[in-house]
Amino acid sequence: MSKRALITGITGQDGSYLAEFLLGKGYEVYGLVRRTSTINFSRIEHIQDDITLIPGDMLDQTSLQTALAQCQPNEVYNLAAQSFVQTSWGQPVFTGDVTALGVTRLLDAIRHVDPEIRFYQASSSEMFGKVREVPQRETTPFYPRSPYGVAKVYGHWITINYRESYNLHATSGILFNHESPRRGMEFVTRKVTNTAARIKLGLAKELRLGNLDAQRDWGFAGDYVEAMWLMLQQDAPDDYVVATGETHRVEELVQTAFDHVGLDWHDYVVQDPRFMRPAEVDLLVGDPSKAGEQLGWEPRVTFTELVRMMAESDLKELRDGNCL
Repeated sequence: MSKRALITGITGQDGSYLAEFLLGKGYEVYGLVRRTSTINFSRIEHIQDDITLIPGDMLDQTSLQTALAQCQPNEVYNLAAQSFVQTSWGQPVFTGDVTALGVTRLLDAIRHVDPEIRFYQASSSEMFGKVREVPQRETTPFYPRSPYGVAKVYGHWITINYRESYNLHATSGILFNHESPRRGMEFVTRKVTNTAARIKLGLAKELRLGNLDAQRDWGFAGDYVEAMWLMLQQDAPDDYVVATGETHRVEELVQTAFDHVGLDWHDYVVQDPRFMRPAEVDLLVGDPSKAGEQLGWEPRVTFTELVRMMAESDLKELRDGNCL
Protein backbone atom coordinates (compact mmCIF):
# COMPACT_ATOMS: atom_id res chain seq x y z
CA MET A 1 0.00 0.00 0.00
CA SER A 2 1.44 3.38 -1.01
CA LYS A 3 2.16 6.07 1.54
CA ARG A 4 0.04 9.20 1.66
CA ALA A 5 1.46 12.69 2.14
CA LEU A 6 -0.26 16.02 2.72
CA ILE A 7 1.63 19.14 1.63
CA THR A 8 0.60 22.60 2.79
CA GLY A 9 1.86 25.31 0.47
CA ILE A 10 1.82 22.87 -2.45
CA THR A 11 1.37 25.67 -5.01
CA GLY A 12 4.67 27.28 -3.97
CA GLN A 13 8.18 26.61 -5.20
CA ASP A 14 9.06 23.99 -2.58
CA GLY A 15 5.61 22.42 -2.61
CA SER A 16 5.73 21.77 -6.34
CA TYR A 17 9.19 20.19 -6.22
CA LEU A 18 8.26 18.10 -3.17
CA ALA A 19 5.05 16.90 -4.84
CA GLU A 20 7.05 15.79 -7.89
CA PHE A 21 9.60 14.04 -5.68
CA LEU A 22 6.98 12.17 -3.64
CA LEU A 23 5.05 11.12 -6.75
CA GLY A 24 8.33 9.66 -7.99
CA LYS A 25 8.53 7.66 -4.76
CA GLY A 26 5.04 6.23 -5.35
CA TYR A 27 3.19 8.37 -2.80
CA GLU A 28 -0.43 9.45 -2.96
CA VAL A 29 0.02 13.21 -2.76
CA TYR A 30 -2.55 15.62 -1.32
CA GLY A 31 -2.23 19.38 -1.34
CA LEU A 32 -3.92 21.80 1.03
CA VAL A 33 -5.24 24.91 -0.73
CA ARG A 34 -7.24 27.88 0.48
CA ARG A 35 -10.51 28.74 -1.21
CA THR A 36 -9.38 31.98 -2.81
CA SER A 37 -9.41 33.52 -6.25
CA THR A 38 -5.73 34.51 -6.10
CA ILE A 39 -4.05 31.08 -5.99
CA ASN A 40 -1.61 30.47 -8.82
CA PHE A 41 -1.51 26.82 -9.90
CA SER A 42 1.14 27.30 -12.59
CA ARG A 43 3.88 25.49 -10.64
CA ILE A 44 1.81 22.31 -10.27
CA GLU A 45 -0.11 22.48 -13.55
CA HIS A 46 1.94 19.64 -15.06
CA ILE A 47 1.14 17.26 -12.15
CA GLN A 48 -2.35 18.44 -11.22
CA ASP A 49 -3.95 15.25 -12.57
CA ASP A 50 -1.66 13.17 -10.33
CA ILE A 51 -2.38 14.91 -7.02
CA THR A 52 -5.51 15.60 -4.97
CA LEU A 53 -6.18 19.15 -3.80
CA ILE A 54 -8.27 19.54 -0.66
CA PRO A 55 -9.54 22.76 0.96
CA GLY A 56 -8.04 24.05 4.18
CA ASP A 57 -6.73 27.22 5.79
CA MET A 58 -3.78 27.67 8.16
CA LEU A 59 -5.90 30.25 9.99
CA ASP A 60 -8.68 27.74 10.74
CA GLN A 61 -7.91 24.66 12.82
CA THR A 62 -11.24 22.96 12.11
CA SER A 63 -10.50 22.96 8.38
CA LEU A 64 -7.07 21.44 9.09
CA GLN A 65 -8.58 18.63 11.18
CA THR A 66 -11.13 17.97 8.45
CA ALA A 67 -8.38 17.81 5.81
CA LEU A 68 -6.33 15.36 7.89
CA ALA A 69 -9.34 13.14 8.51
CA GLN A 70 -10.17 13.22 4.81
CA CYS A 71 -6.79 12.18 3.39
CA GLN A 72 -5.41 10.24 6.40
CA PRO A 73 -1.76 10.98 5.60
CA ASN A 74 1.29 9.13 6.89
CA GLU A 75 3.35 12.30 6.51
CA VAL A 76 2.54 16.02 6.63
CA TYR A 77 4.91 18.62 5.18
CA ASN A 78 4.14 22.14 6.39
CA LEU A 79 5.48 24.49 3.74
CA ALA A 80 2.69 27.08 4.05
CA ALA A 81 3.75 30.54 5.20
CA GLN A 82 3.73 34.21 4.42
CA SER A 83 7.26 33.63 3.20
CA PHE A 84 8.48 36.93 1.78
CA VAL A 85 10.71 38.68 4.32
CA GLN A 86 10.16 42.21 2.98
CA THR A 87 6.36 41.82 3.18
CA SER A 88 6.55 40.73 6.82
CA TRP A 89 7.27 44.32 7.92
CA GLY A 90 4.14 45.56 6.15
CA GLN A 91 2.00 42.65 7.37
CA PRO A 92 3.56 41.58 10.69
CA VAL A 93 0.33 40.37 12.34
CA PHE A 94 -0.77 38.33 9.32
CA THR A 95 2.76 36.88 9.04
CA GLY A 96 2.61 35.80 12.69
CA ASP A 97 -0.86 34.33 12.33
CA VAL A 98 0.06 32.14 9.34
CA THR A 99 3.78 31.48 9.77
CA ALA A 100 3.78 31.06 13.56
CA LEU A 101 0.31 30.21 14.91
CA GLY A 102 -0.52 28.23 11.77
CA VAL A 103 2.09 25.67 12.83
CA THR A 104 0.40 25.30 16.22
CA ARG A 105 -3.00 24.76 14.62
CA LEU A 106 -1.62 22.07 12.33
CA LEU A 107 0.32 20.29 15.08
CA ASP A 108 -2.72 20.33 17.36
CA ALA A 109 -4.89 19.00 14.54
CA ILE A 110 -2.41 16.13 14.05
CA ARG A 111 -2.44 15.43 17.80
CA HIS A 112 -6.21 15.08 17.76
CA VAL A 113 -6.70 13.27 14.45
CA ASP A 114 -3.74 10.86 14.38
CA PRO A 115 -0.62 11.35 16.55
CA GLU A 116 1.21 8.71 14.48
CA ILE A 117 1.46 11.14 11.54
CA ARG A 118 5.04 12.23 10.85
CA PHE A 119 5.34 16.02 10.63
CA TYR A 120 7.87 18.22 8.84
CA GLN A 121 8.16 21.92 9.68
CA ALA A 122 9.85 24.26 7.22
CA SER A 123 12.11 26.30 9.47
CA SER A 124 14.36 28.98 8.01
CA SER A 125 17.89 30.35 8.16
CA GLU A 126 16.24 33.76 8.74
CA MET A 127 15.84 32.58 12.35
CA PHE A 128 19.59 33.11 12.81
CA GLY A 129 19.35 36.72 11.65
CA LYS A 130 22.09 38.67 13.41
CA VAL A 131 24.25 35.60 13.54
CA ARG A 132 25.88 34.49 16.76
CA GLU A 133 28.42 32.23 15.04
CA VAL A 134 29.65 31.36 11.55
CA PRO A 135 28.73 28.96 10.08
CA GLN A 136 25.28 28.41 11.61
CA ARG A 137 24.38 24.94 12.84
CA GLU A 138 21.50 23.29 14.71
CA THR A 139 22.80 24.55 18.08
CA THR A 140 23.40 28.17 17.02
CA PRO A 141 21.25 30.61 19.05
CA PHE A 142 18.53 32.43 17.11
CA TYR A 143 18.47 36.22 16.68
CA PRO A 144 15.80 36.95 14.05
CA ARG A 145 15.82 40.35 12.33
CA SER A 146 12.38 40.45 10.71
CA PRO A 147 8.78 39.64 11.68
CA TYR A 148 9.10 36.65 9.32
CA GLY A 149 12.20 35.40 11.15
CA VAL A 150 10.50 35.87 14.53
CA ALA A 151 7.43 33.93 13.32
CA LYS A 152 9.66 31.11 12.04
CA VAL A 153 11.38 30.90 15.45
CA TYR A 154 7.97 30.41 17.07
CA GLY A 155 7.06 27.71 14.54
CA HIS A 156 10.36 25.97 15.14
CA TRP A 157 10.05 25.95 18.93
CA ILE A 158 6.38 24.93 18.96
CA THR A 159 7.36 21.96 16.79
CA ILE A 160 9.97 20.94 19.35
CA ASN A 161 7.47 21.56 22.16
CA TYR A 162 4.83 19.29 20.62
CA ARG A 163 7.48 16.66 19.90
CA GLU A 164 8.56 16.60 23.51
CA SER A 165 5.13 17.12 25.08
CA TYR A 166 3.08 14.68 22.99
CA ASN A 167 5.77 12.35 21.61
CA LEU A 168 5.00 13.34 18.01
CA HIS A 169 7.39 12.49 15.18
CA ALA A 170 7.82 16.22 14.50
CA THR A 171 10.96 17.42 12.73
CA SER A 172 12.22 20.82 11.60
CA GLY A 173 14.41 21.42 8.60
CA ILE A 174 16.34 24.68 8.97
CA LEU A 175 16.66 25.42 5.29
CA PHE A 176 19.00 28.09 4.01
CA ASN A 177 18.10 30.03 0.86
CA HIS A 178 17.02 27.69 -1.90
CA GLU A 179 16.05 28.90 -5.33
CA SER A 180 14.89 27.68 -8.74
CA PRO A 181 13.24 28.84 -11.96
CA ARG A 182 9.95 28.50 -10.03
CA ARG A 183 10.94 31.14 -7.46
CA GLY A 184 8.53 34.08 -7.20
CA MET A 185 9.46 37.41 -8.77
CA GLU A 186 9.50 39.14 -5.38
CA PHE A 187 12.65 37.24 -4.36
CA VAL A 188 16.00 38.80 -5.20
CA THR A 189 17.38 35.77 -7.05
CA ARG A 190 14.48 35.60 -9.52
CA LYS A 191 14.32 39.39 -9.76
CA VAL A 192 17.97 39.39 -10.83
CA THR A 193 17.81 36.55 -13.36
CA ASN A 194 14.51 37.70 -14.85
CA THR A 195 15.57 41.32 -15.18
CA ALA A 196 18.91 40.32 -16.71
CA ALA A 197 16.98 38.30 -19.29
CA ARG A 198 14.57 41.21 -19.91
CA ILE A 199 17.44 43.65 -20.45
CA LYS A 200 19.10 41.21 -22.84
CA LEU A 201 15.88 40.98 -24.86
CA GLY A 202 15.28 44.74 -24.83
CA LEU A 203 12.31 44.53 -22.45
CA ALA A 204 13.94 46.45 -19.57
CA LYS A 205 16.71 49.02 -19.13
CA GLU A 206 17.87 48.71 -15.53
CA LEU A 207 17.81 46.57 -12.39
CA ARG A 208 17.16 48.26 -9.05
CA LEU A 209 18.45 46.46 -5.97
CA GLY A 210 19.13 47.08 -2.29
CA ASN A 211 22.17 45.77 -0.43
CA LEU A 212 24.67 44.18 -2.83
CA ASP A 213 26.99 43.17 0.01
CA ALA A 214 24.55 40.85 1.82
CA GLN A 215 25.81 37.26 1.77
CA ARG A 216 23.66 34.16 1.51
CA ASP A 217 24.01 30.40 1.29
CA TRP A 218 22.07 29.61 -1.92
CA GLY A 219 21.11 26.10 -3.05
CA PHE A 220 18.68 24.46 -5.47
CA ALA A 221 15.14 23.85 -4.17
CA GLY A 222 14.93 20.55 -6.05
CA ASP A 223 17.85 19.24 -3.97
CA TYR A 224 16.43 20.51 -0.69
CA VAL A 225 13.05 18.74 -0.89
CA GLU A 226 14.87 15.40 -0.84
CA ALA A 227 16.30 16.38 2.55
CA MET A 228 12.76 17.05 3.83
CA TRP A 229 11.70 13.54 2.84
CA LEU A 230 14.81 11.93 4.31
CA MET A 231 14.10 13.57 7.68
CA LEU A 232 10.70 11.87 7.95
CA GLN A 233 12.21 8.48 7.11
CA GLN A 234 14.38 8.53 10.25
CA ASP A 235 13.39 6.45 13.30
CA ALA A 236 13.53 9.46 15.61
CA PRO A 237 12.54 13.09 14.92
CA ASP A 238 15.23 15.75 15.07
CA ASP A 239 16.25 19.11 13.60
CA TYR A 240 18.61 19.55 10.66
CA VAL A 241 20.35 22.43 8.91
CA VAL A 242 20.05 22.08 5.13
CA ALA A 243 22.55 24.25 3.25
CA THR A 244 25.48 24.18 0.83
CA GLY A 245 28.04 25.44 3.35
CA GLU A 246 29.13 28.15 0.87
CA THR A 247 28.33 31.84 0.94
CA HIS A 248 27.95 34.26 -1.98
CA ARG A 249 27.33 38.01 -2.11
CA VAL A 250 24.31 39.46 -3.91
CA GLU A 251 26.82 41.16 -6.21
CA GLU A 252 28.16 37.73 -7.23
CA LEU A 253 24.61 36.58 -7.98
CA VAL A 254 24.16 39.64 -10.20
CA GLN A 255 27.46 39.17 -12.00
CA THR A 256 26.82 35.46 -12.68
CA ALA A 257 23.35 36.15 -14.11
CA PHE A 258 24.48 39.05 -16.33
CA ASP A 259 27.55 37.14 -17.49
CA HIS A 260 25.29 34.29 -18.59
CA VAL A 261 23.25 36.59 -20.83
CA GLY A 262 26.38 38.34 -22.11
CA LEU A 263 26.04 41.72 -20.38
CA ASP A 264 28.17 43.81 -18.00
CA TRP A 265 26.05 44.29 -14.87
CA HIS A 266 27.76 47.60 -13.99
CA ASP A 267 25.94 49.19 -16.93
CA TYR A 268 22.47 48.30 -15.67
CA VAL A 269 22.32 47.88 -11.87
CA VAL A 270 21.18 50.78 -9.67
CA GLN A 271 21.21 50.61 -5.86
CA ASP A 272 17.86 51.86 -4.53
CA PRO A 273 17.25 52.71 -0.84
CA ARG A 274 13.65 51.50 -1.21
CA PHE A 275 14.90 47.93 -1.28
CA MET A 276 17.02 48.18 1.87
CA ARG A 277 15.58 46.25 4.83
CA PRO A 278 14.94 48.07 8.14
CA ALA A 279 17.16 45.47 9.85
CA GLU A 280 19.46 43.65 7.47
CA VAL A 281 20.82 40.12 7.80
CA ASP A 282 24.37 40.39 6.51
CA LEU A 283 25.87 36.90 6.54
CA LEU A 284 24.11 33.56 6.44
CA VAL A 285 26.02 30.34 5.79
CA GLY A 286 24.97 26.93 7.08
CA ASP A 287 26.84 23.88 8.33
CA PRO A 288 25.02 20.90 6.75
CA SER A 289 27.34 18.26 8.22
CA LYS A 290 24.64 16.70 10.45
CA ALA A 291 22.32 16.26 7.46
CA GLY A 292 25.22 14.75 5.55
CA GLU A 293 26.19 12.32 8.30
CA GLN A 294 22.73 11.26 9.51
CA LEU A 295 20.61 11.60 6.36
CA GLY A 296 23.24 10.95 3.71
CA TRP A 297 22.15 14.18 2.00
CA GLU A 298 24.29 16.58 0.03
CA PRO A 299 23.52 19.32 -2.51
CA ARG A 300 24.09 18.47 -6.16
CA VAL A 301 23.59 21.78 -7.99
CA THR A 302 26.32 24.41 -7.53
CA PHE A 303 25.67 28.13 -7.07
CA THR A 304 26.86 28.96 -10.59
CA GLU A 305 24.79 26.16 -12.12
CA LEU A 306 21.73 27.37 -10.20
CA VAL A 307 22.00 30.99 -11.35
CA ARG A 308 22.64 29.94 -14.95
CA MET A 309 19.68 27.53 -14.82
CA MET A 310 17.41 30.35 -13.63
CA ALA A 311 18.71 32.89 -16.15
CA GLU A 312 18.36 30.40 -19.02
CA SER A 313 14.81 29.52 -17.94
CA ASP A 314 13.84 33.19 -17.83
CA LEU A 315 15.33 33.80 -21.27
CA LYS A 316 13.35 30.88 -22.69
CA GLU A 317 10.06 31.93 -21.04
CA LEU A 318 10.40 35.50 -22.25
CA ARG A 319 11.31 34.44 -25.76
CA ASP A 320 8.35 32.07 -25.83
CA GLY A 321 6.07 34.82 -24.56
CA ASN A 322 5.23 32.93 -21.34
CA CYS A 323 6.07 35.78 -18.97
CA LEU A 324 5.15 34.79 -15.40
